[in-house]
Amino acid sequence: MLRLHIMFSSFFIRLQLFFFLLFSLVLGDKAFTGTYGVNYGRIADNLPPPESVVTLLKAAKIKNIRIYDADHHVLRAFKGSGIEIVVGLGNEFLTEMSVGEDRAMSWVKENVQQFLPGTKIRGIAVGNEILGGTDIQLWEVLLPAAKNVYNALSKLGLEKNVQVSSPHSEAVFANSFPPSSCTFKEDVVPYMKPLLQFFSQIGTPFFINAYPFLAYKNDPEHIDLNYALMEKSDGIYDAKTKLHYGNMFEAQVDAAYAALEKVGFGKMEVIVSETGWASKGDENEAGATVKNARTYNLNLRKRLLKKKGTPYRPKKVVRAYIFALFNENSKPGPTSERNFGLFKADGSIAYDIGFTGLVPSSSASSLLSFKGIGTWFVLAFTSLVAFFL
Repeated sequence: MLRLHIMFSSFFIRLQLFFFLLFSLVLGDKAFTGTYGVNYGRIADNLPPPESVVTLLKAAKIKNIRIYDADHHVLRAFKGSGIEIVVGLGNEFLTEMSVGEDRAMSWVKENVQQFLPGTKIRGIAVGNEILGGTDIQLWEVLLPAAKNVYNALSKLGLEKNVQVSSPHSEAVFANSFPPSSCTFKEDVVPYMKPLLQFFSQIGTPFFINAYPFLAYKNDPEHIDLNYALMEKSDGIYDAKTKLHYGNMFEAQVDAAYAALEKVGFGKMEVIVSETGWASKGDENEAGATVKNARTYNLNLRKRLLKKKGTPYRPKKVVRAYIFALFNENSKPGPTSERNFGLFKADGSIAYDIGFTGLVPSSSASSLLSFKGIGTWFVLAFTSLVAFFL
């Protein structure tokens, strides 16, 4: 009996270990946030409630989002979802945040700390596209505001889990073609270098909003549409680095790396905080069609899922946030500004790149899920038999 008891005990220990390893493999892959995120803008009066957006994102298996504020309804809705969020500290708050750390502390407590850990707030974007913009006063307060927000996080013991960053537009660059020639504008450098120094010290990457669509729209006569859309093309050749670029997206990322290198931050990672393609535009907005938007976003999604680097930084896996989750009908400006969404306001897909919209779960999809689980268990028991024989 004792021997039989020992045998069964050994069997169950090995059985537990086997299934622990099995489920680590199954769940570990799903827990990996990957390289793909989406910007969840809400300048609209007809969007689904945040609770429905959580459902939409989960169905699409999107694990990373950015919002442009710290809306409490949104943050409460995402509690327990497991989706990682970067909140935004709007440009209008920068001057106030730069004045004193106490104001930054109040903001962090009210808009970040109280929602942790249930809502996975992973970052605070301090301002958006400040440097290179028209408001010089904001250039001056960006760094002190970022430092005060970081110091507030540090005093609360949150700095290791919540990253402080600030995304930039292409307007910070003097030129970006070919990629190796890219430099920061002379008037931007005195503000950019201290900001980069601070971000380097706290381990923050360089965030850039990179839009091949905007480049093509502004110069359709000289830019190959296929090159901008990540389709097959002759691409470009950078004579200095002797590198070939098959698409503009990678060229824009490497241009940022080149600019960083020239000011002494060649080891800093580049993350694309916004990129996308408009599905509709005005007559003078070349390329803004559903077909082109689908092509770009489908190719980009495939490219990001490969988890590979760029020609200039092959070991730095590219990560990007797509702009945007929804079409936003209240955004000012040209028609394109209101038509960057992967989804329409009713939650249906704007075009098919492999996502599903806000529709009732079908029996087919449920069956598919259970079939997938069943396959794993068949494999599990087959391996289990071999394991004990």
